Amino acid sequence: MTQQPATTAPLSKEMQDCVQACMTCHGVCEETISSCLQMGGPAQMQIMRAVMDCAEMTRMCADMMMRRSPLSAEMCAMCARACDMCAEACMSMPDDDQMMRCAEACRRCADTCRSMSATTM
Repeated sequence: MTQQPATTAPLSKEMQDCVQACMTCHGVCEETISSCLQMGGPAQMQIMRAVMDCAEMTRMCADMMMRRSPLSAEMCAMCARACDMCAEACMSMPDDDQMMRCAEACRRCADTCRSMSATTM
């Protein structure tokens, strides 16, 4: 059984960067959900599903890293996957500035989460 680390040491710079990328991505995803709701239509509903998954996943991932969950590395791997899927969905609307902002935030978050998933936290 994996134990919670008994540490009060500050998060590493890499973990801080990943938490920040997750929180930034979460915020942009929430803004994008609002944008999708205003647009309406079946295409936006498909995109919105990916954006909602990403918003939830990034928030949870940041929370788990901050509390040093033993599941953080696995969560980072899942978060990277959700971010990749969201970025791909948003790229289906290349003329929409909000979608492009979301795709960019998702790609940045996916990269940091992938790096964190490969390390021991």
